Order: sequence, then C-alpha cells, then structure tokens
Amino acid sequence: MTPATQRAVEGICQAYQAIIVDFTAERLHIAVAETPSHALMAELRFATHCPVEVECWPRAKLEQFNVKGSISASVTAEGTLEQYGTAVEIINALLIQALQKRASDIHIEPQKDSLRLRLRVDGVLQQLPCTGVENSAPLIARLKILASLDIAERRVPQDGQFSLVLNDNTESFRLSTLPTRFGEKAVVRLMQSDSHTIALENLGMPSPLLKRYREALARPQGMILVTGPTGSGKTFTLYSGLSWLNIATRNLCSVEDPVEIPLEGVNQTQIHAKSGLDFHRVLRALLRQDPDVIMVGEIRDGETAEIAVKAAQTGHLVLSTLHTNSTTETLVRLGQMGVPGYLLASALKLVIAQRLVRKLCPHCRQPAQATSHFPPHIWPGTVQNWQAIGCERCFSGFYGRLPLFELLPVSARLQNALAKSAPPEELTEIARQQGMNTLFVEGLHCVNRGETTLEELTRVAGGSDE
Repeated sequence: MTPATQRAVEGICQAYQAIIVDFTAERLHIAVAETPSHALMAELRFATHCPVEVECWPRAKLEQFNVKGSISASVTAEGTLEQYGTAVEIINALLIQALQKRASDIHIEPQKDSLRLRLRVDGVLQQLPCTGVENSAPLIARLKILASLDIAERRVPQDGQFSLVLNDNTESFRLSTLPTRFGEKAVVRLMQSDSHTIALENLGMPSPLLKRYREALARPQGMILVTGPTGSGKTFTLYSGLSWLNIATRNLCSVEDPVEIPLEGVNQTQIHAKSGLDFHRVLRALLRQDPDVIMVGEIRDGETAEIAVKAAQTGHLVLSTLHTNSTTETLVRLGQMGVPGYLLASALKLVIAQRLVRKLCPHCRQPAQATSHFPPHIWPGTVQNWQAIGCERCFSGFYGRLPLFELLPVSARLQNALAKSAPPEELTEIARQQGMNTLFVEGLHCVNRGETTLEELTRVAGGSDE
C-alpha cells in the first residue's frame, strides 16, 4: 500500500463521511452511519484493489472515533509537527473533527511543557488527545494567517474571522487570541453557516410560546429582546425571527459584531471599532436607510439602548439581545442603563429568556428517584428524575441539547408598572399572574418527560429561588 493509495482512500472516505477502521494491503475496513452508496464502494474498490468490509455504526460512535482516531493519525506519539504534517494539515484536521463532533468552540491552550486541545460539545469542554504536539505557536500562526491577523504580534489580544472549504462545504469561524503565562491561547468559535436551518420551526419552542413569538414578529413596530448568557442560543432565535420576516416587501437591516450568519436579503453591517464604525454610528445611519426591521446584535450600553428604544417607537420593529438571567431582570437592566420607564413601556413588546440543556440519550437513560421538594406554586406533586448512564450511541449519557424558553409579553398592566418604574418584585409578580413559566419550571417539564436530568437543569438554569 503506497502513500498515494492511502491519501486517495482517505479522500474518498472523507467525501462520503466514512471512517477508516483498518487498512492493510489485504483488506480495507470502514464504518459508515447508513448503508454505503454504490458510488462509494466502486471508488474504494478501484482505489484499493482489495476486499472492502463495511460496518454500520451509530453516529455518536463515528464522532468519537473521528476525534480519537483522526487527530491522532495526523499527530502521533512518535512524531512531531514537522514529521507528521504541517500546521496547515493539523488545523484542517482539528476543524473537521470539531465540525463532526458538533462542537461550538475549539480551545488551543499552551501549558508548561505541553499543549492542551479541548472542544466544547453540548456546552461542556472535552479534552482531545494531542500526544506529540507540544508547541502551539505554529498552529496559532496558521489561524492568524487565515483570519488576516498580525502573526508577529503576541503581546496583545487579537480577534478576527475566516472561512474555509472543508468537506466541500464553506464553513465560517471566529478567532480570538490571548497572551497567557506559557504563550498565546486561541479560541476558535464555529459559526452556523447553513442558513436553510434558520427557521422558527427549528427552534424547538413549544407551540403556545412559538405563537406568541410570531405574534410579536408580526407587529409593525416595537422591540423584541432575547436574553441569556453566552452560548444559550440567542443568536439562533434572533436569526430565526429575521428569516421569518425576510420577504421582498420589507427592508431588513442589521448591525452586528461580527456578522455570524449571512442571510440573503438582509442588509447586514459589521462594526469596525478601529475605524470608528461602532454600534451607535451604524444604528443612526440605519435609521436613514428606510428600514422596516432592524436587528442590533447586542445592546451593550445606554446609548445603544436609547437609540434602539426610540427606533422601536418611530415605526420600526427592533430585535436585539441582552446579557441578563431572566425576562424580568431584563426590564430592570434597561432601566439601569438609563432608559426611562415610560419609553420602555411603550416600546417593548416581548422578552425571551433562554438556555440550552444537554439532552438525555434515549437508549441508555434510567429512571432515578422522584423528587417532591418544590413549592406547590412551582411544581405540585413529584418530578420524575433520570440518570445519565452512557453508551456507544452518546457522550456520557447525553447527546445534543434542548432549548428552554421563558416568554414575557408586555401587557397593558406590565406597561403601567414599567411607566411608574415599579420595583423588580412587583414586575415578577405581574409576570407570574400573567401565567409566565420560569426557565426552571419549563425545565422541570423536560425532566419529568425524561428529556434531561434535574442535575443538568440546575447546572444550566440554577435552582428554584422562590
């Protein structure tokens, strides 16, 4: 078996999303998720001239093998970067593994005498084997070149973004570097690049809540805010709303840092602070562009908040995000930013708070002891808890993530309370009387249905403070 044959077979398997389990001169052993196509088998037989054995594996097992096998194939215990591949090849392999494992971030972290590689999958960091790679500098230099950053500057943080064609698909990434004790650390964020999956139906929002979201989007003016910590799915919810509104009779404009998902038909502007193109300046310019819908990537300060609120009062629908923990906390935060209550009362139409919890593997989950220590107004009776066991189909008992939503429509009663700058306790009580379920209560429904565990819910959404 020649190196050329090896590369040809690897290329064929990569194109058809197959895994090489074993490859010798006598046989080729591969694994696939579904029945292999005739084209795949024909190409492999032509390239190898030997018998081809095929196994069907669960998708999670393929992902696990990808991470453990393919990275190690590029960088083995006996080799170094120079011997077993260039930094270009290793970065490409790392990006491919991250995509295959559904990772949201890649962490490249220099240690005292080694290098640590980690992927954030379903919100939790997992370490990758990277034996033989001890120097992060070539890898980070390659990433900086891709992102058009200064490779000679290692003393200050840098940010950039880039796109690469991997497995015949154009994928987008965001790069952030930071000087640390043992050298530069890099974090690569994997961006959502498939605009076809951006749809309200794909949000995973329960039907009654989805109806309220659609009703708010159908308004000719007003403000919709989506809140939550980093990595809670806010961007996806906003883009889903934009996608639903995106028709030829509307002018949709956005100001973002950066543009995370390119949407055809939307005028997307990326801020550039170094040249003076900040949120305030772009937002003011957008108001002169005859917009129907304006999306502000994030409200970060009082000036942006004030411009956005006034735009929502002057005939525009404004969508934005804010970093708060709950819907009622959002109302308080905007007041702290300097937005008067009477302005907020007339502009704000809907607040959505959300989180992502890991989803239990249905093949290996097991019932745990039922829990009944919640106050009756939160959950009457018992909640059936579950255990994450772990099997070949999943990762530690979980596979994928599940969204939790807390929706607060701004009713007339809530408007009056906002206009008179009511305290947070009064706003929370009004929201409860309107029938709003908190994130924790929505999560308890998911626990009771066997979709996640109480421990996972508490980790992500916190406990019940009431």
